Amino acid sequence: MQLPQTLSLALLAQGAIAQQMMRFGCSQLTIERLDPLVNPGVVKSPHVHQVVGGNSFRASMNPNSHDLVAESTCTSCTFSEDFSNYWTAVMYFRARNGTYKRVPQFANVGLRADGGITVYYIPHYDGKTNVTAFKEGFRMLVGDAAHTTAEGMQRQLCHRCYETEENAGVAGISGGPPCTGSDTQSFPPQACPGGIRTTITFPTCWDGVNIDSPDHKSHVAYPETGTFESVGPCPATHPVRLPQLMYEVMWDTREFNDPSLWPEDGSQPFVWSTGDGQGYSQHGDYVFGWKGDSLQRALDARCNNAVCSELKTQTSEEAMRCFNAQTAVEDVDGWLEYIPGMSEME
Repeated sequence: MQLPQTLSLALLAQGAIAQQMMRFGCSQLTIERLDPLVNPGVVKSPHVHQVVGGNSFRASMNPNSHDLVAESTCTSCTFSEDFSNYWTAVMYFRARNGTYKRVPQFANVGLRADGGITVYYIPHYDGKTNVTAFKEGFRMLVGDAAHTTAEGMQRQLCHRCYETEENAGVAGISGGPPCTGSDTQSFPPQACPGGIRTTITFPTCWDGVNIDSPDHKSHVAYPETGTFESVGPCPATHPVRLPQLMYEVMWDTREFNDPSLWPEDGSQPFVWSTGDGQGYSQHGDYVFGWKGDSLQRALDARCNNAVCSELKTQTSEEAMRCFNAQTAVEDVDGWLEYIPGMSEME
């Protein structure tokens, strides 16, 4: 599914000439119905999430009492000082007979991981404007699990269909920047021989005061004019420039590309764990958990990819050994009559 690693890394390096950014893998920590941001304290929250990062992830993570750095004993991410948690909804395949199967994930190009998420922290593209790292206890949400149409969707949430198995994920070969070209807010309507990549991009301006807000969104904002990439100014209400946090998730849809498994009318068969068969409910959650000032140092140094003299790293094998057993114990992987939580939704 991927190019030889040396060529893959060379192509990534070419892209890095124009923009240096932190890009690293986080292996799967757990897949289950927990959501300490939107449904704190609830075991078996409304829908399934796939989670990466520090192993102190649990149903309740009150910012006043839960210290991710102190309470985690490992992280599934490359940088061993990053105990943050990153999570998204889960993609399922709906077969013609009405049963569901979780779509597995694969590591992004140039990375070794057990599924999970590729995480980006991106400083400003002009190479000189500084950004402020997130503060202890900071958390935010982008997207909406209840969305059923494109109307009102936040920026830069999209799906990319890889049309060949080769080159999936390689910049300049498998497509341009995220959420451009043929990328779609909805699920791709056609079979994708190389899988589907989802991209989740967070706002980049902060009010400078609140580490959270009731909707987990109002304390952050987008540039008042222009974009993050064009170094657009932040609004006066949210004057502090943040790094651009972005997730990429690589979904291995190859085993589900047989047309005989798809609905008889040929409509696309994928469903988010929210019960959404259109794709508009894609969303991402974030709880900051970097040790000390490590993230700020790395951003100031404009560290590139997963190489940073300012940070401690661990091997892919060490990261993949960090996982949590389910707290909300249930089958999320077999051929299922319902996606977990769906019967309650209905």
